[in-house]
Order: sequence, then C-alpha cells, then structure tokens
Amino acid sequence: MVLLRSIATVGGFTLISRVLGFVRDILIAFVLGAAAGADVFFIAFKLPNLFRRLFAEGAFSMAFVPMFAGRVEAEGIQAAKAFAVAAFSVLFWILLIFVVVIEVAMPVVMLGFAPGFIGEAAKFNLAVELTRITFPYLLFISLVSLMAGVLNSLGRFAAAAATPILLNLCLIGAIMGLANVTETSGHALAWGVAAAGVVQFIWLFAACGREGVWLRISLPKLTDDVKVLLKRMAPVAIGAGIYQINLVIDTVIASLLPAGSISYLFYADRVNQLPLGVLGVAVGTALLPLLSRQVRAGETEAAHHSQNRAMELSLLLTLPAATALMVIATPVVRVLFERGQFGPMETAATAAALAVYAVGLPAYVMVKALAPGFFAREDTATPVKISVFCLFVNLGLNLLLMGPFQHVGIAAATVVSSWLNVAIMAYVLHRRGHLVLDRRLRERLWRMALATAGMGVALFGALGPLADVLAGTTSERVLGLAVMVIGGMAVFGVLALALGAARIGDLKSLYRGGATP
Repeated sequence: MVLLRSIATVGGFTLISRVLGFVRDILIAFVLGAAAGADVFFIAFKLPNLFRRLFAEGAFSMAFVPMFAGRVEAEGIQAAKAFAVAAFSVLFWILLIFVVVIEVAMPVVMLGFAPGFIGEAAKFNLAVELTRITFPYLLFISLVSLMAGVLNSLGRFAAAAATPILLNLCLIGAIMGLANVTETSGHALAWGVAAAGVVQFIWLFAACGREGVWLRISLPKLTDDVKVLLKRMAPVAIGAGIYQINLVIDTVIASLLPAGSISYLFYADRVNQLPLGVLGVAVGTALLPLLSRQVRAGETEAAHHSQNRAMELSLLLTLPAATALMVIATPVVRVLFERGQFGPMETAATAAALAVYAVGLPAYVMVKALAPGFFAREDTATPVKISVFCLFVNLGLNLLLMGPFQHVGIAAATVVSSWLNVAIMAYVLHRRGHLVLDRRLRERLWRMALATAGMGVALFGALGPLADVLAGTTSERVLGLAVMVIGGMAVFGVLALALGAARIGDLKSLYRGGATP
C-alpha cells in the first residue's frame, strides 16, 4: 500500500464531499440563518455525530483496524472475516439498545447537551423532537464505520471515502424537496440526516460484499477477540476524539451565550473542516492500517518513515491553509454564507471564530498523524490520560474566556487544548522511541514556515487593493476571493519550491511508492 496514493484517494473523495458540504451549508444558512431555529437543528445534528465521531470513527475504528489488519497479516483473510462478522453483530445490538435508551431519555439528555435552552420551552421541545428524528443515524453510520475499517484494511479506500458525499446529497435533497412540505426547514433537514444513514449503510454493505466480506446480523457472541475490542474502545473514544469532545464542550457552553453563538461556531468550524477533513481524515485513515502492518511485521524503520512523511505532508498543507483562513476569514465567510437570513453581523461574528479556529488547524491534523503511533501498537491507555488532561484545560479556559470574549473565547480554548494535546502526544512517542524526526522533516520545517509567512504577507497586502471587489456584488466577491485563494496558493507554491520546503520529485516518488532520503 502506498501512503501518498492512499491519502490522495481518501482526500480526493473527501474534497468532493466538503464541496458538497459547503453547498449544503450555504442552503442551510439561506433558510435558517444563525437564529434560534439554526441553533436547534445544529444541536440535533451534532448529538448523533458526536457519538459517531467518538465511538464509531474514533474508538471503534482505532481499536478495530489494527486488530483486523493484524489478522490479515498474521492469520489470513478468513480469520479476519470471522472477526469482522462477530464484531458486526455485537456492535449492532449494543448500538440498537443504546439508541432506544437515548430516544426515550432524550429530554433528560438535552438538559445536559443544551442547558441554555431550558428557559425557552418551544426551543427546548423542538430540539428534543428533531434530535429524536436524527439520532437513529448513529446506528447505521457506526456500522458503516466498521465496514469502512474492513475495506481500508484491505487497501480499498474509495467506497468508504465516498460515503460522506451521500450524506450531503441527502441533506441537499431534503432542503430542496422537503422544506416546503414539513413543519419547518429543520424538520426536513432532520429527516434528511436519518435517510442518509440508511443510504450510506446500503452503499458500504454492497462494497464489502464485492470484496467477499458479507457481514450479517446474528445473535451476539462475545469471543475473546470481541472482548479485547470492546475493552480497547472505551479509552480510545477519548484518546481519538479530543477535538470532538472539545467541540461538545463548546456547544454546551455556547448554549448559555446569546442566541446565534452555536451557529457562529458551527459555520466557522465547517469552513475549518475543509482542510481538516480533506487532509486530517485522509492521513489518519491511510496511516493507521499501514503502521499496524509495519509494526506487526517488525519494520521499525519503515514505520518511522511512514509517520515522518505523514507529518511532513500534514504540515506542508495545513500551515498555509491555516494562515490563509486567518487572513481572509471575513471574505471567505461573506462569500459562502452572507445571503438570506445570514447578514453582515453574522458574517463578522462567524469570521472572528474562524480566524481563531484556524490557528489550531495544524494541530487538529497532527493529532490524526500522531494518534496511529499509539493505536497501531495497541496502546489505548496513554492517549486517554493525555486527552483527559487536555479536556480539563479546555473546560477551564472556556469558563475563563467565555465572559470577556463570548463565542470567540470558546474557539480560543479549543485551539489551546488541541495544541497541548499534540505537544504531549509527540513528547511521549518520542520518549518511547516511536517518533523520531528524520533529517528531511527537520530541515523542511523552517522552510515551510518561511514560505507560509511569505504567503500570509502577500494575502494581507492584497486585502487593501481588493477591498471594493470583496465588498461588491456576489459575483465580484466570488471573483475577489478566487483571486486571493489562487494567488495565495501560487505564492506559497513558488516559495516552497524555491526554499526547498517541498520538491516535486519527492511527491512523485512517494506516490509511486519509492523511498526518498
């Protein structure tokens, strides 16, 4: 398996998904804006996605993939298939019971998830109703994550990477086709989320079948392997999900702030998620099965090389992306969202949060590159200790900063705790000898920083001459933003090549699978 090729496959499909996601969010901003109705839907959307990211994509994937990949390497595909079937059945029944319990207890759950809604009965009741519609999504998407882990471990990345596209298509279809026939636009979107879970499940079930892995639901059997899997899932849920847990804390505290605060953070995070999703998800997805195989085979040098290249690629792309989002946050938000119910005030508030979130963008992606260093070695205890500490730091900073800085303070707390998480994880891996920065990465770090700084200065300098265009009509705004984005990319590319932060030959060699010194 070639790391860069795998990252490119996952990243390519994720990019398509993110573009469709922006179309979806533009439509949501148009029909809901950043008012109370938007806050309610985002709560209903966030709750099942929280558990999906923590337990399905986080805990389950990080615990399941090394075990499945290890069995493919050591015992063959048949043993791995038997393990997958057993895990599938156990996961299904656990999730079914969990979903039913949460559906019944949803009013109580909402008290903890959105305490700021308690004083507004209509808003609280609508949040409960919409979340009951969206929550079954968790059952289907968690099973999708298991099937994605199977396919990724077999080196088949395309089908799994394409599943988020289906979610966005379902939500776009719900806005366009159901908004006029349901009670509110929020109801239409909630039903779109529920339908997306079913569609994604059918898609990956068929994809697994094409690879000869037909997963079926049967009475759960707690085999020794499944017991080990479940034991490892709990700590990994926190170790792999620090970013998502921080966002939940943000949401809970933001519900105590003025109306619109949840929406400002949601829209800002959605923009920040484009580079994070395209690169972070791709790096983590491609690196974990590769590292698991290399560690199991005792290929220490190869594992170090893979992790260094993943870190190098992460920083090469996220440093300029973060700097660009900080400098041009307002034009980006204005072009994407300022229409309909989303006005200049909402743009300013969202752009402020985006500029702060962007500071943490490299950290969010680096976590995806560092976490497999623990999980590939089946270590789940260390990440949970690090993450719990960072969670308390995030909570403390939230409470400290929410008063003077409102929702922007919440974003700042997330950034600080995320960088702290990266620093501690890197230190621990280095102390254990599992993270050794090679000469190539060390030499290129400062070159990347210089190229990024040069691009940032160029973008800032362009804001003045393009001010009238960026504040003009919709077409003028789009043109102005396109000039800045393309120009910034060109400046960074030229500087990166001139300074030696990247070489075209290295990327070609990595994509073909060759090693570079």
